[in-house]
Amino acid sequence: MRIVIAEDAALMRAGLTALLDALGHRVLHAAKDAEDLNRAVDSHADDPPEVIITDVRMPPTHTDEGLVAALALRERYPAIAILVLSQYLGGEYASRLLATAESQPGGVGYLLKDRVGHLTELDRAIHTVAGGGVVVDPKVIDDLLGRRHHPLAQLTGREQDVMSLMAQGRTNEQIGEELHLSIGSVEKHIRNVFDKLSITPTDGNRRVLATLRWLSFHHRPN
Repeated sequence: MRIVIAEDAALMRAGLTALLDALGHRVLHAAKDAEDLNRAVDSHADDPPEVIITDVRMPPTHTDEGLVAALALRERYPAIAILVLSQYLGGEYASRLLATAESQPGGVGYLLKDRVGHLTELDRAIHTVAGGGVVVDPKVIDDLLGRRHHPLAQLTGREQDVMSLMAQGRTNEQIGEELHLSIGSVEKHIRNVFDKLSITPTDGNRRVLATLRWLSFHHRPN
C-alpha cells in the first residue's frame, strides 16, 4: 500500500515507518504535523496515497489537528482510507471519524497505539480500511458503548478539552492560553458544559460540581 503517515513524535514516526516498510508497504512521506500532512498528500494529487495513518492530537494545540486534517483531505480525496492511531480512547474522535464511513468510499479505522506492536493486526487493519472497510479497537468500542448515554458524552471535543483543564484547577485565562482561545470563547464553552451537565447557578460551586462529575466519569472502573 502507498501510505502517508502523520505523527509528531519523532521516535514513533521513525518506528512506524520501519514497521510499515517491514510489512511491504511504501511510505510516501512521514509528516510531523497537520500542515506537513496536507502538503504531502496534495503533492501526490495526481496519484494520491491509498491510506493516511495519523495521530489525533498534533501541534500546535495538541487537540484534534491530525484528525481534522485527515477528514479535510478525505473531502478532497474521497477514496483515501484513514487509519487513526491514538493513545486515547477518544470516543468523540472515533465517532467523528466513523460518521464519514457511509458517505465516502475510503475505509476508516481507529486503533490504540499499543496495537502498533502487533504487526499482524496492524497489517490487517491497513488492508481492511484500504478495501473500504471499518476497523475499531475493541477498547474504543467498549468505551463508546459504555459512555454514550452519560451526559459528559454530549460534550464536543473542545468542550472536553476545556473541562479537562478546568478539572486540573486552571483559571479561564490559563485555559485560554493553553488552547489558544479568547476568554469569551472559554466562558462560552464552560457555560455549554454546565448546561449539558444540568448544573445551574443555584447548585453551588458549578466548577467544583462539574469537576467531580468529570473525575468520576474518567476514573470509574471498567
